[in-house]
Amino acid sequence: MYHRILVPLENTPYDEAILDHVVRLARVCGASVLLVHVADGWVARNWRQLNLRESEEMERDRAYLESIAARLAEAGIEVDAVLAGGDPSREIVQMAEREECDLIAMSTHGHRFISDLLYGSVANEVRHRSLIPVLLVRGHPRVRGPAPVPR
Repeated sequence: MYHRILVPLENTPYDEAILDHVVRLARVCGASVLLVHVADGWVARNWRQLNLRESEEMERDRAYLESIAARLAEAGIEVDAVLAGGDPSREIVQMAEREECDLIAMSTHGHRFISDLLYGSVANEVRHRSLIPVLLVRGHPRVRGPAPVPR
């Protein structure tokens, strides 16, 4: 059914909700997973054009991506991880197309109308821009560390 699943991560506790689903789905379908975090600060948006050094935030995001990728690889999932920079919704959609993904799977915060107007919604933008199917799972903040990968 699915061969390559793109999973945007925020480096927040909300990520665990989608990771649980994606691990199960990837196993059932035999799909590979592409993890992506889109850093959207000034340095992240301009670091390649201006030949800048990665910011501390970008370095933390890269380490986070690598730790999640290692967790999925240990669980037997074929996984790649990419740290991108720019507008998150645009980068996610373009990367999914470029990498020939056939599903975008992401968590949402479950904001309501006013919060979406104030903070925006990457998930909403992705689902409107993408021609690739989008799986949305409502996340929830966790106080503890990452959930174990399903067996």
